[in-house]
Amino acid sequence: MRAIPTAIPDLLIIEPKVFGDERGFFFESFNRREFAGLVGREVDFVQDNHSRSARNVLRGLHYQIRHPQAKLVRVTQGAVLDVAVDIRKSSPTFGQHVALELSAENKRMLWLPEGFAHGFVVISDSAECLYKTTDYWYPEYERCIRWDDPALAIDWKLEAAPVLSAKDAQGKTLAEAELFS
Repeated sequence: MRAIPTAIPDLLIIEPKVFGDERGFFFESFNRREFAGLVGREVDFVQDNHSRSARNVLRGLHYQIRHPQAKLVRVTQGAVLDVAVDIRKSSPTFGQHVALELSAENKRMLWLPEGFAHGFVVISDSAECLYKTTDYWYPEYERCIRWDDPALAIDWKLEAAPVLSAKDAQGKTLAEAELFS
């Protein structure tokens, strides 16, 4: 397993060592000791989430303002454009984002420490995402930033109008949102 830096130093692409042959493949998707070495701290994941979505479904940009969650995100079927936005007001990369393709084929994962809003759009016929979190889901603390906030200027590479939940359609702009200090 190796960590690949992104344009935002705290966000890391985690690339596993994949062993494959005519039978298929094998890889270790998580190893606590090795992961701690890659991200520079012990991480205690307490919850795993699994979603399945159709093409053009856009989920996000989500975060919890209290009980913030760090996440390790991967795709087990299909492909998504995964996006993380730095919403830590004291960060030199505040308001900046990283967007990358995560897919069952490339087997890459994205490590998002606390302080980031997260979302993705499905770019295959369907996609299944698995992500580990360092804190539990608290719906009363969940927040959403608009996916199309002009201040963020995220290129979602959409081929059609995105399919949104009612909650995501009501997201706030970065300027209106409750953020981390």
